Amino acid sequence: MRLEYQIAIALLLDLALGDPRWMPHPVRLIGYWITALEGPARRAIPDARLAGSLTALAVILTAALGTAALIGIAEGIHPLIGDAVSILLLYLTFAARDLADHSGAVWQALNEGDLTEARRLVSWLVGRDTERLTEPEIVRAAVESVAENTVDGIIAPLFFAALGGPAAAMAYKAASTLDSMIGYRSERYIDFGRTAAKIDDGANWLPARLAAPIIAAAASFTGQRAADAWRIARRDGRKHMSPNAGIAEAAFAGALGIRLGGMMERRGEPVDLPSLGDPIMPLVRGHILAANRMMFAATGIAAVVFLAARWGIAAFLKMW
Repeated sequence: MRLEYQIAIALLLDLALGDPRWMPHPVRLIGYWITALEGPARRAIPDARLAGSLTALAVILTAALGTAALIGIAEGIHPLIGDAVSILLLYLTFAARDLADHSGAVWQALNEGDLTEARRLVSWLVGRDTERLTEPEIVRAAVESVAENTVDGIIAPLFFAALGGPAAAMAYKAASTLDSMIGYRSERYIDFGRTAAKIDDGANWLPARLAAPIIAAAASFTGQRAADAWRIARRDGRKHMSPNAGIAEAAFAGALGIRLGGMMERRGEPVDLPSLGDPIMPLVRGHILAANRMMFAATGIAAVVFLAARWGIAAFLKMW
């Protein structure tokens, strides 16, 4: 089966099923592998940066080679089994439905007037303190998470899947998991996690920039401000401390006519993030649902663009 069909089926599975909690997920296995390697790497290599670099490379290579080997074994049994395994592994790299379910649960709690539950639920999506968040701050956190994960959980995995199949998509997920676990500027990981953070930044550089026109197009399809999405992404996207996350967040802010960023607390300490967007509209719970609609539209647009590009390039190469 052509890779384009495998990706399309895998994406449809994600939209239909999400991430069932009973299913062993490769990201969890990657997380266990990172944890298992960190201690021995630190003990064997005194230089924390070198130890972290080798750990990151080992995790990414294991994810890619393990994926390729598993598909190869499955294909050796029967081509259809190989197709099924490829589709399953691709499906596990996408996160559109799961993102919508988590952020939708925050909206549901707010809609029921349960601020305590909304704070608890939004804490699953963000790395900030949520115990004292007001409703607009909860909405801001949820929309920021949807925006950032539209790249990390959808556009980037689709891009790497179209570029190099399941192995490339799983390698990307390994890089993303490394960044989320050890890519911090804390005392423990400032050196050990530096390479992991740089690899994740590099992997997301192009997908994040492709996301700006994709999100602008998604805004047009969902009745939001497409021109402002593009304008604000270009104006404010570079203000974020991350070289990539700010682009999607700024595009969402422009499309929805809201301001993201600003003050928050992390581990009890105030953090002042750059403001993204213009406060044309006050933050209200409905913006979470609007952000999800844009995320789904961006998913479809990215899939069509990347798969069409892959198909077109393949057809062009056949001519020569």
